[in-house]
Amino acid sequence: MTYLFRLDDACETMKWERWLKMEALLDKYNIKPLVAIIPNNEDPGQMYDPPRDAFWEWAKKLKEKGWEIGLHGNNHVFQTKEGGINPIHNRSEFAGVPLAEQEDKIRKGYTKLKKKGLSPKIFVAPGHTFDLNTLKALKSQSDISIISDTMGLKPYKKHNFIFIPQQLGHARPVSLPGVFTMCYHPQGMNDKAFYNLEQFLIKNKNKFSSFQDLNLNKVKPKSITSRLLSFAYFQYRKRIK
Repeated sequence: MTYLFRLDDACETMKWERWLKMEALLDKYNIKPLVAIIPNNEDPGQMYDPPRDAFWEWAKKLKEKGWEIGLHGNNHVFQTKEGGINPIHNRSEFAGVPLAEQEDKIRKGYTKLKKKGLSPKIFVAPGHTFDLNTLKALKSQSDISIISDTMGLKPYKKHNFIFIPQQLGHARPVSLPGVFTMCYHPQGMNDKAFYNLEQFLIKNKNKFSSFQDLNLNKVKPKSITSRLLSFAYFQYRKRIK
């Protein structure tokens, strides 16, 4: 069993104090996460501090020390109430949006990160929601062929993309074999959440790998076990909504 770590909603207007605290914590235990960057944030819910030009230099330094950079949509504005092919939520920047508009979003976001000296290899959909047109847009407007999301026990290949499942909303022990990604949003964390995370890292730091160190050369289609897990999970979400 292997853990991966993902951080969502990094942007020029993020809550810097929380993000720097997370960076220091992960550095302390040599955890190298995937950082999902919003290129052109227009989401009022992600405007904590005044915009800082220093954000982009900070992001490049993260990349230089082995942290993975991901494309987190374009503006993080949810404009539909659809869940697409990964219906964690019924809201999306991408799912249900016409292909041409999705292509424009991907082109703008991907180009922005490239101009800032970042070359994202992984796509992270805001709200975890996207559809087949999102994959078409990624294929035509970027070099991205890896998605961080969906349910499963380990990375799998589908639609000519590699999917690295994201299953955990916070750090907790997992007894199943596989690769498990935990996703955190530093701006929403309080001191207790940081304390609990550190206690988990103290006990489990040797079980972590990085996105860069994953061997994705021989990824196969989704296994029957992973498909059953995914089906059961989304049936459960339908009941609790």
